[in-house]
Amino acid sequence: MGDKPIWEQIGSSFVQHYYQIFDADRTQLGAIYIDASCLTWEGQQFQGKAAIVEKLSSLPFQKIQHSITAQDHQPTPDSCILSMVVGQLKADDDQVLGFHQTFLLKSFQGAWVCTNEVFRLALHNV
Repeated sequence: MGDKPIWEQIGSSFVQHYYQIFDADRTQLGAIYIDASCLTWEGQQFQGKAAIVEKLSSLPFQKIQHSITAQDHQPTPDSCILSMVVGQLKADDDQVLGFHQTFLLKSFQGAWVCTNEVFRLALHNV
């Protein structure tokens, strides 16, 4: 079996980078967004780098740890990368929860940035 396709390499690297920063200091995530980026977080819409970082920074927990169960990446016809992540997270002393997160990555000024992101906890019967 050969090397992974380039979109899988880029997607996997982005996912690893994103969760390392998120778990260490999510206030530093601004570098992966642009002013046109959009985030849907549990149904709430945010647009622009500043609004997204403000939302992520204001989440009501002190520490968090993500564990990735699976990730899938696809190239899009317009040279972007669609990445879907499934995993678990533990925030502070709360119970472990499942989550789903999708990213649309675009090459912008020589770097891969997140233009669109959707996050949902995997809650059932709530």
